[in-house]
Amino acid sequence: EFSAVGYFFARELLKVLNVPIGIIHSSWGGTPAEAWTSHDTLQSEADLKPILESETKLLSSYPRMFQDFEQQFAHWRQDSEKTEADGVPVPPPPTIPDDPRRNPWRPSGLFNAMIMPLTLYAIRGAIWYQGESNAERPAQYRKLFPAMIRDWRRAWGGSDFPFLFVQLANWGIYSPGSNWPELREAQLMTLSLPKTGMAVAIDIGDGSDIHPKNKQEVGHRLSLAAQAIAYERDVIYSGPIYESMTTEGEKIRLRFKHVYGGLVAKGGEAATLSGFQIAGEDHKFVAAEAKIHGDSVVVGSETVAHPLAVRYAWAMNPECNLYNRAGLPASPFRTDDWPEPALER
Repeated sequence: EFSAVGYFFARELLKVLNVPIGIIHSSWGGTPAEAWTSHDTLQSEADLKPILESETKLLSSYPRMFQDFEQQFAHWRQDSEKTEADGVPVPPPPTIPDDPRRNPWRPSGLFNAMIMPLTLYAIRGAIWYQGESNAERPAQYRKLFPAMIRDWRRAWGGSDFPFLFVQLANWGIYSPGSNWPELREAQLMTLSLPKTGMAVAIDIGDGSDIHPKNKQEVGHRLSLAAQAIAYERDVIYSGPIYESMTTEGEKIRLRFKHVYGGLVAKGGEAATLSGFQIAGEDHKFVAAEAKIHGDSVVVGSETVAHPLAVRYAWAMNPECNLYNRAGLPASPFRTDDWPEPALER
């Protein structure tokens, strides 16, 4: 009944720190981040106000929905009595509309019920694994997720306690048209907040199961971030993170942070890098050839003479194998800021 990621995370810390680790498990599966964010924060951010406006409309429409149900039920009762008298099976009754006040997706509802009561406890940090339920609104998540983190920190007295999170794992078919890459990008951007860390899981998901079973590696990667950020231990805790690019003729050179001894293509010495795409002035991305040059990656394609941008692992369930020598995967990224349909919603 407990969080497997939380368990493995705590077990790893126990091994390396040799002190008892307490974990408070407070979660509700399949819920959006706004449910875990206070009303004051949602109200104070202009980009988040539409969440509350939608909630207000839903609450105001519920009495009418229930009234319609009562009318349908009255008709059903009459019809069912007649069909029963005729010896005919009674039709199913109309469904009672869900009360939006009891919906776990309700903005601030889970914050009020499952976070605020915990603020009486002293904590060292928090770990977070969520994002799927906000994937249709990735642009909004750029503001919502950092706002939620700041919100929790205020609730615990204003300290910047470490907040460590898991980037969305790979799942589903290989589909470049999904919103998940933009959601992962929003999570990556959240590292701009102090004392945050991100466990990349793009390589340990399950294409056929949105709940991948390899919780042990997720817990391990989160524990590395905790060791470095919360306990200030000298450990390698992150895979490569895109830092900058330069154009070199028909190719683009990419540079990364968190290289830790060098970049590698997972899959053995003969492995080639996969998951890179490149585009020119037409903004159309095509599969690219990518090669490791020391601490950088050089990307190009015979079909793109004047490259402008590169994307890596930019799909819901991408092919990708860029790691550092510590065995940690690179985060998906893009070098461009071209408008995406998902970001305009």
